Amino acid sequence: MQFGIFSVGDVTPDPTNSRTPSEHERIKAMVTIALKAEEVGLDVFATGEHHNPPFVPSSPTTMLGYIAARTEKLILSTATTLITTNDPVKIAEDYATLQHLAGGRVDLMTGRGNTGPVYPWFGQDIRQGINLAKENYALLRRLWREDVVDWEGTFRTPLQGFTSTPRPLDGVPPFVWHGSIRSPEIAEQAAFYGDGFFHNNIFWPADHTRRMVQLYRRRYAHHGHGTPEQAIVGLGGQVFMRKNSQDAVREFRPYFDNAPVYGHGPSLEDFTEQTPLTVGSPQQVIERTLSFRETVGDYQRQLFLMDHAGLPLKTVLEQLDILGEEVVPVLRKEFAIGRPADVPDAPTHESLRTALEVAA
Repeated sequence: MQFGIFSVGDVTPDPTNSRTPSEHERIKAMVTIALKAEEVGLDVFATGEHHNPPFVPSSPTTMLGYIAARTEKLILSTATTLITTNDPVKIAEDYATLQHLAGGRVDLMTGRGNTGPVYPWFGQDIRQGINLAKENYALLRRLWREDVVDWEGTFRTPLQGFTSTPRPLDGVPPFVWHGSIRSPEIAEQAAFYGDGFFHNNIFWPADHTRRMVQLYRRRYAHHGHGTPEQAIVGLGGQVFMRKNSQDAVREFRPYFDNAPVYGHGPSLEDFTEQTPLTVGSPQQVIERTLSFRETVGDYQRQLFLMDHAGLPLKTVLEQLDILGEEVVPVLRKEFAIGRPADVPDAPTHESLRTALEVAA
């Protein structure tokens, strides 16, 4: 099972001192956080994609390429690649290039994002969001798997005799996770292609997460990719830890109350009760995360949001130390107990290359 972190890259004032980092500081902090993730033994670093303030990661492949040059083992991913507003030709080229630079340590998570105005900014209609996701991803798959593509669709100009360059490393396209919180159409899309389904369940109660993942698992099996239990599932979540749970709650409360995503709404206590947000001791985080298996079954990837809502870089790095030293080693051991032998690991470039060689 893979463990890692994802960042939405928000530039948010620290509510305890009203200081707002500059965009430069925030970008450099995200790099520092990624390097720390590898240092403490995590598997994955993922960045979001946004094209509006107060967010900075508008060019994920630029950032991930820089991080690739400074890491050796870390899998580099996205928390969203906007499949609806990016040209699939450019996605194919950019992520294949990144794949070569990173030696295969690349996958991506496609999604529609959570900012409506991004559609007209890139010449698209939000009312076509699902259709854009379907058509653009179908083209992306062909661009990575066919050397010469003839194609005609609804939302972009046709392609005639087109070859996307560079070709995927070793002939193996990056693995794709389809990210969605609420859209069953995206769960169906992931199942149809036999790709991964990532449910970023930081906002939703367990019953909703269970229904979405069960739908994906059923449809994965329906489309002939394996049993429901063999479907590839990832989950998101957010945690904040201190040795004593009371200290964690006291320190995190002002950040929660003013967070751009969920602040000024339910109380911290209500939110932690109704969603996977866990604020407490390392042991509480371990127990809560292990309970996710009761909700969705054995799964392959767990990503934590650690740097949201104006938390200072120093605090985030402290959180990563706790996560890497006290939490993830226990989670690796406990999740392995009772895991059926036919439940696959998360796909990597190496495992996909081996499967391709065996099939050949």
